[in-house]
Amino acid sequence: MDSRRRTVTRADVARLAGLSTAVVSYVLSGSDRPVSEASRARVLAAVEALGYRPNAAAQALSRGRSTMIGFIVPDQRNPFFAEMMSAIDGAAQAHDLMVLTLNAHERRSADGDEIAGLTSQQLEGIISADTLTPQELTIIERNRIPLVYVNQFSARPGHPTFSTDYIAGSRLAVEHLLSLGHRRIAFVGNESHLDTREAGWRRALSDAGVPAGPVFHSDYSLKGGYEAGLQLADHRDAVSAVFAASDQVATGLLTALHERGIDIPGEISVVGFDGTPEAAYTWPALTSVSQPVHEMAHDAVALLVSGDPSPIFRDYPAELVVRASTGPARAG
Repeated sequence: MDSRRRTVTRADVARLAGLSTAVVSYVLSGSDRPVSEASRARVLAAVEALGYRPNAAAQALSRGRSTMIGFIVPDQRNPFFAEMMSAIDGAAQAHDLMVLTLNAHERRSADGDEIAGLTSQQLEGIISADTLTPQELTIIERNRIPLVYVNQFSARPGHPTFSTDYIAGSRLAVEHLLSLGHRRIAFVGNESHLDTREAGWRRALSDAGVPAGPVFHSDYSLKGGYEAGLQLADHRDAVSAVFAASDQVATGLLTALHERGIDIPGEISVVGFDGTPEAAYTWPALTSVSQPVHEMAHDAVALLVSGDPSPIFRDYPAELVVRASTGPARAG
């Protein structure tokens, strides 16, 4: 005997309710066609008894719109982007939408095949937390799919953009360290000129009349942070604090400093950026600049649903969350 369960159809619901499939469709689609309360109750009872679940694609076709949005994420292994994925998914569910995610870490063919595959789906729109190539943009625009950006360092021409104020957020990190008496503050982060966190670090130090400390460029990864931490440990006498441009980098950095026997925050204070949930569970717990991920996700999805194509740019204020990884500068 085949143990696999057959998919329940609307015909099954109609048969159990003793009604036509048309009446079942009227009830389940929310049609304004007149249906008696008794018939409606019979349909709903049959749905419950059979465990019927409407097919999302069929619903989309019947309504003339999609039930899905696409989300392009740079690297879903990064805790920050994992949190953003969860936030986008939650915001989409509030609008009865599903999310189809494309992990950019696993894509990037020159001809944009992966983006073409995404746009071949029936999508309400696309949210991208990654930078797109001209070829990828052309594919999206050719398919007339609305595009909204999140997690960008500047406005994306022609498209709505929702992002954190990275310059101001970086200033929060540096000003916190300055308030603790630190004057030898290093930076660890990506070398990309697009990333404005290093610029924010430099500007905050310059405004305070404090020389910029050493710079250690790294990938946005645990390994990148760890390798930068080993380099920083070799310059421990020139550094009393460090601003790491992501929590993931800061976590790798902490591991390297621990291996080198450097006390945190006794010898070196560390501040991260992102405000991921994992930051509260590093050793010691990481002081971090928190991004309003859920607010950005809610606003990006709401704009897609509204159909408003206005190319607005909104940057959100970050918040400093102080934990045990930062402390007063040591004397001497």
